[in-house]
Amino acid sequence: MFHYQINEDLVLRQLQMPDANSLFRTVEKSRGELREWLPWIEATKKPADCLAFIDLCLQGAQRRQSLNLGIFYQDRLIGCINYNIIDWQNGSTSIGYWLDPGYQGKGVMTAAVQVMIDYAFYTLQLNRIEIRAATHNKKSRAIPERLRFQKEGIIRQGEWLYDHYEDLVVYGLLAREWTH
Repeated sequence: MFHYQINEDLVLRQLQMPDANSLFRTVEKSRGELREWLPWIEATKKPADCLAFIDLCLQGAQRRQSLNLGIFYQDRLIGCINYNIIDWQNGSTSIGYWLDPGYQGKGVMTAAVQVMIDYAFYTLQLNRIEIRAATHNKKSRAIPERLRFQKEGIIRQGEWLYDHYEDLVVYGLLAREWTH
């Protein structure tokens, strides 16, 4: 099971079934803010939805196809970060993330993404990481820009978000470019 202590207060670890209620509470508390950019929010209506999600995450990790982690601050679940799909043939993955708005702007997500980059390049020996974010989602876009990802382009109308399409900015980082 993946477990990484970033600092005294901050831990990344794989979500487990007992985390379902905490995950639901965090989503529920932040629903209004998260709904603006995350299309799965409306489908998360009860703790059982989070239980089913965690089960899928554990299956994906067992098959080495994905890795979904909880972000814990002082043992409290405050967000998630993941490798959506690990493409072993092409040595690549993409990172997705969300964070309780009360913890945004404090360097939490930047630190978590750095851990995921290190793990992808140094442990999994992948060659490429991609991050996609809606063009108007300045907070999500700031992370790859801060970490020196290259802006590679725009996917026009790349994501359906409730009642409209969003354009997505694609950022990429290669293993040979990663030094920190």
